[in-house]
Amino acid sequence: MSKRPVGILVMAYGTPRSIDEVLPYYTHIRRGRAPEPQQLQDLIDRYEAIGGLSPLNKITADQVDGLHRALTELDPDTEYKMYTGMKHWHPFIEETVEKMVADGIETAIGVVLAPHYSTMSIGTYIKYAQESIEKHGGPQMTFVESWHLQPLFIDSTAKRVQAALEQFAPEERDAVKIFYTAHSLPERILQVGDPYPKQIEETGAAVSEQIGHRNWSTAWQSAGRTPEPWLGPDILDVIRFQANAGIKGLIIAPIGFVSDHLEVLYDIDIEAQKLAEELGVKLVRPASPNDESQFLQGVATAVLQQAKKG
Repeated sequence: MSKRPVGILVMAYGTPRSIDEVLPYYTHIRRGRAPEPQQLQDLIDRYEAIGGLSPLNKITADQVDGLHRALTELDPDTEYKMYTGMKHWHPFIEETVEKMVADGIETAIGVVLAPHYSTMSIGTYIKYAQESIEKHGGPQMTFVESWHLQPLFIDSTAKRVQAALEQFAPEERDAVKIFYTAHSLPERILQVGDPYPKQIEETGAAVSEQIGHRNWSTAWQSAGRTPEPWLGPDILDVIRFQANAGIKGLIIAPIGFVSDHLEVLYDIDIEAQKLAEELGVKLVRPASPNDESQFLQGVATAVLQQAKKG
């Protein structure tokens, strides 16, 4: 008698599939509060600037497929059945958990396509999944909380950052400062000892040590438009400061993101790049991992390690 498959719930942020879906998507992000017309238009303008819509859905699907291949290669004796649940768009995490129950999945592992844990990021994905599990009566699920120091993830990131560094002349490289960035969160996370900033720092340190580059720091990007203070410094302020200090070369490595999407393709490749050009700074962004094989081998390894714990 064959064993029942192990379900893998891969959770990601989600993105609209058409311009018509931007309003309900944005409203969901704002917890049911519709955006002001200008806020909506600003978001639509950003999508149009990167080609019409974000490629995130397609990349996420490719990552799930690649993760399935990696799990099968690393653990061929187990059958894995892949599921995708989104935080802010269809298929929502709850919809996916309901489907897992309908498919007869009894045991599962949940993993978020983000390396660093925060109560306000990965913590909320897990919360949504757990609420859905309670509502639908299963499956029994254990979660990968973070994989920010997974060796294959570090090695994959280091190779891409090194390739970015090699876009500068050899004699310029020591002076090039690398800023490892992630999505900013409200500063109040610091009051509860949230591990997010420390994990970003640890990833940056591990990558820099591997490539032998000491000139680095961390910064933040894509802060929400709310009155409360968010983690900083913001990458745009960083670019201005470095330019004023006479720095001519920068690398912005968005290690908190694993896909090409709006926060990378617009916030860095358009907005930050435009500012850097105006200030006479050469700005290079390393390629995103997307469906890179070594990166997904790292995620798969983190999933298998969690399976053993579970």
